[in-house]
Amino acid sequence: MVCDHSYSFFSLCVLLQKVDLHRLEEGPPLTSTLTREEGLKYYRTMQTIRRMELKADQLYKQKIIRGFCHLYDGQEACAVGIEGGITLSDHLITAYRAHGYTLTRGGTVREIMAELTGRRGGIAKGKGGSMHMYTKNFYGGNGIVGAQVPLGAGVALACKYLGNDQLCVSLYGDGAANQGQIFETYNMSSLWKLPIIFICENNQYAMGTSVERSAASTEYYKRGDYIPGIRVDGMDVLCVREATKFAAAHCRSGKGPILMELQTYRYHGHSMSDPGVSYRTREEIQEVRSKSDPISMLKDRMLSNNMASIEELKEIDIAVRKEIEDAAQFATTDPEPPLDDLCSHIFANDQPFEVRGATPWTKLTSTS
Repeated sequence: MVCDHSYSFFSLCVLLQKVDLHRLEEGPPLTSTLTREEGLKYYRTMQTIRRMELKADQLYKQKIIRGFCHLYDGQEACAVGIEGGITLSDHLITAYRAHGYTLTRGGTVREIMAELTGRRGGIAKGKGGSMHMYTKNFYGGNGIVGAQVPLGAGVALACKYLGNDQLCVSLYGDGAANQGQIFETYNMSSLWKLPIIFICENNQYAMGTSVERSAASTEYYKRGDYIPGIRVDGMDVLCVREATKFAAAHCRSGKGPILMELQTYRYHGHSMSDPGVSYRTREEIQEVRSKSDPISMLKDRMLSNNMASIEELKEIDIAVRKEIEDAAQFATTDPEPPLDDLCSHIFANDQPFEVRGATPWTKLTSTS
């Protein structure tokens, strides 16, 4: 541990929780080095995701956001830790709980909030909504349970075919883990030794049923059978980061796919239509918040080791709140996309062409 009084060259060696292994002789390291710069960056990103999701909750209850809306608060360490273990030139695809990944993959709070309210300045130009957001090397946001996993294998196949030393992270939840298409994808990926990290974000309750009631085996990291697996504390951003680095090195070395299970927890219900307390107690949620909250864990780690001051973290909190409020203001005042834009962007690069509307005499034009 090295420190000077200005904090500027501070780094901390952190002891991590033991990782469970499947078909691996060695796993990720049990220690991790956190620099002050990394700590502040992770703290700000996780706080931004948390505040953004709480604002989305508020706007949904005001009926400004409508339709499906799945919030990510509680799981912030997964998204931030994964990004810390790969690069933005790598690829990522997830299910419909996608707001956090849209941010970590390069989207802005303003674009995400405007997409949630269906406005022209949204990241998908107001036409995707909560479940369909995209950025460079980020393929959504997919609304069909488990369907993103085989798509991720296709992205990994492209990486291998092009020989660009890139990989794909394909995420799904404990509910989707029982889907047949996921096992088909395991098989194909293993046969072709694709550079893909399968990640099960096990937040314990799928759509509202506990893992013990819905899965004969809750050891999701072993579900790949012949594919190596690791189970990690998904509430600790450093545990997730080191495991992701380990998995990425495995893929880049040509060994094929690897499976990660992140044990995490969502504070909200499955979606905004689910109050989240019919299948679990409020006391359980509060206990997780008090003992395992990913933001509090990182904050306590930094403060107890003099990596940052309380005032400094409060300044970050104030700046984040302002960013969220400004984005919400934009998301409620930006105009909705005009009807003329309805059929645009079907193809990335094409000449304009005519699209039939709801009736044979309604004609719309598609532009790229």
